[in-house]
Amino acid sequence: QVLLVESGGGLVQAGGSLRLSCAASGRTFSYYVVGWFRQAPGKEREFVATISASGLLTYYADSVKGRFTISRDNTKNTVYVQMNSLKLEDTAIYYCAARHGISVSSASREYDYWGQGTQVTVSS
Repeated sequence: QVLLVESGGGLVQAGGSLRLSCAASGRTFSYYVVGWFRQAPGKEREFVATISASGLLTYYADSVKGRFTISRDNTKNTVYVQMNSLKLEDTAIYYCAARHGISVSSASREYDYWGQGTQVTVSS
């Protein structure tokens, strides 16, 4: 069992930055792939970024590539996503999710554990 808690969301102007954190319980967190997803009002949940258990492999959605950076600190059981150059269309609830294994994935159905989400609102 892995419990995930997101934090760091808030209100930011377009062009600004935020860093989201995903804190996990459990001593085996370093065996889990972690992904970030987001869901905007009236839209389906979409993939944002993912990072391998070791942290050596990352993968991003085209919409955030070059602006977002995912990273992890397994000594702190925490995964981060640094979000720069935020756009209005980045407004959404952001969720982190975890799956046990080696392969990173952009498919939400392959993740077993989910956090409660944190709201990110980008204003003009």
